[in-house]
Amino acid sequence: MIEFKDFSFSYEGGNEAVSGVNLRVEAGEFVLLCGPSGGGKSTILRALNGLIPHYFRGKMSGKVIVGGLDTSSHPVHELFSRVGMVFQNPDAQLFAGTVERELAFGLESLGLPRREIAERIAWGAEVLRIKHLLDRSPRSLSGGEKQLVAIGAMLVLKPMVLALDEPFAHLDPMGARRVAEALREVNKLGITVIVVEHRLRCVLPYVTRMIVVAEGKIRLDGPPRQVLREPVEEFGLNLPASVRLSREIGLPEVLLSVEEALPYAKASSPRSPLAPETDGSFPKAIECRELAQVLGGRKALDGVSIEVKKGEILAIVGANGAGKTTLIKHFNGLLKPFAGTVEVLGIDTRKAKVSELATKVGIAFQNPEEQLFTSSVREEILVGPKFLKRMDEGWLGELEELFNLRGLLEKPPLSLSEGEKRRVAFASVLASKPEIIVMDEPTAGQDELFRRRLTELLRALKEKGHTAILVTHDLEFAQSVAEEWAVMAGGRILAKGHPKLIMADKGLMEASSLLPTDSFLLGLT
Repeated sequence: MIEFKDFSFSYEGGNEAVSGVNLRVEAGEFVLLCGPSGGGKSTILRALNGLIPHYFRGKMSGKVIVGGLDTSSHPVHELFSRVGMVFQNPDAQLFAGTVERELAFGLESLGLPRREIAERIAWGAEVLRIKHLLDRSPRSLSGGEKQLVAIGAMLVLKPMVLALDEPFAHLDPMGARRVAEALREVNKLGITVIVVEHRLRCVLPYVTRMIVVAEGKIRLDGPPRQVLREPVEEFGLNLPASVRLSREIGLPEVLLSVEEALPYAKASSPRSPLAPETDGSFPKAIECRELAQVLGGRKALDGVSIEVKKGEILAIVGANGAGKTTLIKHFNGLLKPFAGTVEVLGIDTRKAKVSELATKVGIAFQNPEEQLFTSSVREEILVGPKFLKRMDEGWLGELEELFNLRGLLEKPPLSLSEGEKRRVAFASVLASKPEIIVMDEPTAGQDELFRRRLTELLRALKEKGHTAILVTHDLEFAQSVAEEWAVMAGGRILAKGHPKLIMADKGLMEASSLLPTDSFLLGLT
């Protein structure tokens, strides 16, 4: 079905990305490709539908055969009906006027009858719960909603092979579960599913095969329970709580899901007590009072009132489309209140210029391409420090190390992978040491080593008095680093408090379409 024969590839002007890959995937397999960032996973995926070598230029050797076709000698459009591809950045593949037209485009290209097109769109919208978005423009959606639409556009095609690059990176927990279940359903139809993913917990219970790729080579390959008996931590894997519990209590079989692990957790791991709330006596970094915002004729924020203390690490959590990104755009004046007020370090943002607020608030957005504009990574990182006259060579060196940018400094930022672009955006925001640091989905598409380094950095910055605000669907990360969560739904703040208190409130979690972390459920917090 799919065969890589001694496949190697070097991107133009770069080192070898993959080397001597030999891999055979049979029809109907559900395969997880995982491993450290920059290990070669996305390169393998791009070779499936001919993007390598037809679009991404470089030096290729060996062969890639899909459905009997040699991808190097058949154009991408010919491979389209065989391999459906979902990219890391959904903006790269959404271009229709409405979500419904986006789902219909590929089906019409295949020449399917109108009735079948309508039936497939209805099925895709139902399984992904996006029926309410069908009349919306993709450009008006949140990052996670865009991701669901991009996945839906490929799901409805029901190709021979469905390949997805970090499909869960921008999804809330409920959305991730729906996508995983939808992938399982299409796999039952005989469709081969290949997923590149760092958030292993989202997909491990569903896959039949797990392949670890590191330094351009296949390091481990087999059923998930077999692979996870090996010391996989060295490959930058973020092990789910169920796997960690299996090891802690010495089970002979690896537990792949929280459902499998719960009986053992009740017997062996008493749940941690709920932590008390903080006293709230710190000075304020940010205060919103009855903040409202209307975008595209829709109420995006509805009476948001929240205080963020100086020196606090706060995680803003909630379902896709809850209003999280819209809220943080008010913190540096990119959006002005439609009603209500926002004060940043005592400054009313309605009366302040973006340039003034940018000296105090640094924001790294979900889509890094919104803020990368220089000709090299080095220049990008230096923009803020030069403008604000806050040059600190030692600090810049630390950031280059932390974000693994040493080998990328002379490259154009927009030529990098999605994960690399995100790391450049983070470094450029932190370079000028703003008092308030805001990160939108900081762990999306990043490996465990990055998560640990970022956690250490945020704690160190907190000790120096900086305030950090994280918008994230990665609740395991949010639980490990943030003192408090602010829970959003429908453009409102439903609650603000300690993560354990939030997750213990079943009604609140249901109202916000969130799920408790596996660590919390298994008593590993």
